[in-house]
Amino acid sequence: MLVVKIAVPYAEALLELANANSSLKETTNDINIVSQFLANSSDLKKFLGNPLITRDAKKGVLKDVLGEQIGEKTLTFLMLLVDRGRIAYLDGIAYKFLELSYKEESIEIAKVTSSVQLSAQQQKTIAEKLKKITGAKQIKLALKVDPQLIGGFTIEIGSKLIDTSIRGQLKQISTLLGAV
Repeated sequence: MLVVKIAVPYAEALLELANANSSLKETTNDINIVSQFLANSSDLKKFLGNPLITRDAKKGVLKDVLGEQIGEKTLTFLMLLVDRGRIAYLDGIAYKFLELSYKEESIEIAKVTSSVQLSAQQQKTIAEKLKKITGAKQIKLALKVDPQLIGGFTIEIGSKLIDTSIRGQLKQISTLLGAV
């Protein structure tokens, strides 16, 4: 809950800034890149969240890792987060920003967690089915791999959760057996 309270104002401010500068599309692309980096590098996430590492060191790493791939305004925003001590919440801020940005464009975000990497065809099929279910014009998939699911996948879209994972099914069975 704390992450949401912190993430929303920063995400809204970035969205407002992007709209004011007519750079929503570029900023959204930048934040997608940042989000992908965070999803693929747990070391970067740990580094940014470590309070013992100086702000200058965090800024240097962000400039080195993302500086050439994202726009100047987005990089400045990241530096602001470092200065304000909020860079540890970057993942939540990025997600909330993308959610708000996509909402403006009638795009829904679906968090898909699977036990293995999904193929392009599987991603397309899931997106098409979710379009039908939600009635959204477009679906963006936020993909994550979690081997602990054993098999299957989970989908979070808005406040809905679709759990087809083996882990979820085992939990249901254990709940039923525990209730007997």
